Amino acid sequence: MVNVDTSRRGKRRVEFTCSADAESSVFVAGSFNDWDPNFSEMKYDRERKVFACEVKLAPGTYEYKFVVNGVWGLDCENDNVSANDFGTLNSVVEVI
Repeated sequence: MVNVDTSRRGKRRVEFTCSADAESSVFVAGSFNDWDPNFSEMKYDRERKVFACEVKLAPGTYEYKFVVNGVWGLDCENDNVSANDFGTLNSVVEVI
C-alpha cells in the first residue's frame, strides 16, 4: 500500500506498507532507488502489523516492488501495475 503526503511543495513523503510475518526481512526497490533490493529497508510497525518505509519523492510516476526475504513481489494492495522488460509486472505509484 502507498500513502502520499500532498500537503507540501517539492518532494513528497511517500509511505510504503507491506504485510509480512514480523520476523521477515522487507525492502522496497524501485525506479526511485535504482532497483536496489537492499537500499530502502522497511521496519515492522507492531501497532499496524505491517512493514513501513517512508521515502521522499519528487512529483512523477515510479515503479516498485517489495522484496520479502529475498523474493520480489507486487504490492497486493495497489492495482496500478505496469509490464516490465522481464515479462512480469511492477507496482506503480504516481506522486502528484
